[in-house]
Amino acid sequence: MIDHDGFRPNVGIILSNRDRRLFWGRRVGQNAWQFPQGGINADETPEQAMYRELEEEVGLTARHVTILGSTRGWLRYHLPKRYIRRHCGPTCIGQKQIWFLLRVNCSEEAFCLDSTDKPEFDAWRWVRYWQPLHEVVYFKRRVYLQALEELAPILYPEGPPERQEPYPRAVGLLRQRLP
Repeated sequence: MIDHDGFRPNVGIILSNRDRRLFWGRRVGQNAWQFPQGGINADETPEQAMYRELEEEVGLTARHVTILGSTRGWLRYHLPKRYIRRHCGPTCIGQKQIWFLLRVNCSEEAFCLDSTDKPEFDAWRWVRYWQPLHEVVYFKRRVYLQALEELAPILYPEGPPERQEPYPRAVGLLRQRLP
């Protein structure tokens, strides 16, 4: 399902443990790390898609988590031109995402990365709040920044931890482009 602007509706999932560390998954067979995410089917709400993706990618169900919050609206990112498949329609130029912040209420033994025939992740770890900005693929960095900044007050009502900027110029440029 692609919208009229060429964006695929999607959900992003930020899982937090009791120590406010975030789940960070490694894509199968790659040295690429990201949060769980996935498309929204035509018959699903974003929340329903989030629970489906959570179970498919991480093996957790609604009983394992508490929803702490979500982004107020869609956050978008464009795919680099080399990833756009123009020979099959409709053309998808990127994704628009609703991001959910969840607290994990179970032990790590409940996590299962291979519960489907096509696992998304082959490893995972807990990371500091801002660390994903250092490691996510470049074209998703802006949407990760937007999601983390919008959701930080929920997890850190006293104020988020200070961010170590690995790419101060790049993050500054991202901020300038934010609407």
